[in-house]
Amino acid sequence: MDWSILQFLAPAIVASLIIAGIHAYLGLHVVERGVIFVDLSLAQIASLGAAIAVWQGYDPHNAHEVYWMSFGFTMIGALIFAMVKGHEARIPQEAIIGISYAVASAAVILAMSKATGEAEHLKDMLVGNILSVQWPEVWATAAIYVAIGIFHFIFRKRFLEISIDAAGAAGRGMAVRFWDFLFYASFGIVVTRSVAIAGVLLVFCYLIVPSVGGMLFSSRIGPRLAIGWVMGVVVSMLGMYVSVLLDLPTGAAMVCTFGA
Repeated sequence: MDWSILQFLAPAIVASLIIAGIHAYLGLHVVERGVIFVDLSLAQIASLGAAIAVWQGYDPHNAHEVYWMSFGFTMIGALIFAMVKGHEARIPQEAIIGISYAVASAAVILAMSKATGEAEHLKDMLVGNILSVQWPEVWATAAIYVAIGIFHFIFRKRFLEISIDAAGAAGRGMAVRFWDFLFYASFGIVVTRSVAIAGVLLVFCYLIVPSVGGMLFSSRIGPRLAIGWVMGVVVSMLGMYVSVLLDLPTGAAMVCTFGA
């Protein structure tokens, strides 16, 4: 690979490493909670916000206008998931997540059918294209994820306690729903940003595959997180290299590389 190709790929490489770093950590919580498809559901809810924004006349080329609508819808999803706890309700939380995903997906199709003039641009925005990311977007994303990372580091014991034993945490007097909302809200901020860059499928792989890979080799949180970070970095680089080498769509090549 010559230098010109590396220069072209540099923003995408840095973006993928940033995404891998935060999602490997969040994936630990998602797997422990047993809400594997929560990121797909939140991503689809964020997509619904973007689709409605375009339908209502917001300029899809103005990323800030569309982003804030997506963010608002994501916060609504975070509130719903925090209010419905599996250990307190007869309905499993994963069922609510699945229903939310299905309804949001159908609503996106309806909204896009009304925004026919911008449907193609909206589709590109929702599926993401990591190769098109530019340096300003990379640094803005890094700043947001560093802030989220600091927040989770400060309250890491509370988040881990709820993820591992929510019923026990509630029994000890912890405000589980409040901390759940903070978790899903911060998680939604990350997902909304990541999906706009990399697309839904690749973000799902960043979230789940490194965490599952870490579980294969360790039962402790620290080693699992370290394995997940290493795996996310190595597979990201390998998938991007394969996509350039074989002239394949980058996102799909990276997803298949994660699967392999």
